Amino acid sequence: MTLHTSALAIGRSVLALGLLASTATTALSADLSQRMGPAAESSPWQVRLRGLGVFTEDRGYVSQVPGSGLEYSDTVVPELDISYFFTDNIAAELILGTTKADIKGTGSVAALGKVGETWLLPPTLTLQYHFTDLGAFKPYVGAGVNYTMFFSQDPAGAFSDIKVKNTFGAALQVGFDYMIDDHWGVNFDVKKLFLEPEWTGTAGGAALSGKAKLNPWLVGTGLTYRF
Repeated sequence: MTLHTSALAIGRSVLALGLLASTATTALSADLSQRMGPAAESSPWQVRLRGLGVFTEDRGYVSQVPGSGLEYSDTVVPELDISYFFTDNIAAELILGTTKADIKGTGSVAALGKVGETWLLPPTLTLQYHFTDLGAFKPYVGAGVNYTMFFSQDPAGAFSDIKVKNTFGAALQVGFDYMIDDHWGVNFDVKKLFLEPEWTGTAGGAALSGKAKLNPWLVGTGLTYRF
């Protein structure tokens, strides 16, 4: 066999393998598109930037003083969330944001006024179902878990010490995206957190404790970007 003949045979083999690989890749891609729909043709990642209102229930209590409790101020903060779509309909969302709250006495200890302040970091992870048969309007529902961390806690007024404990809680969610094009949209979202942390403090030398039944509503609106 001449060198020319060998090179020709090798070239034909490489070409055949290339055609086989191309055919297999095309078939696999088509199969994936059939099973996952548009989700297989676009990035599974999505981000949102929202303005978020945090509105608490404030139904806690002070164990040592019947008829009393602590309330936490409502706030409006920026918030970032990151979503990953497993399919067109199923996604996981993680929200990230932080806010500061003033703590005041209620009921029998209302005369104490402001008793402290704290910062909150409440990362929340939800699993969502997205409805995809309504065109640009894409509503969703979700449920998940929240872990709220309280930090930079400072007493005020009659309190010489105050500590709100980090707490897990459940989360429910409903909202929608309205997509302007394939990437950009506007979002409206409401979450309910079931959050009731315990707290301890010292006022006038007396040790106090109780539970802060915050159970906040998180109401947000902003921009959506789908990669």
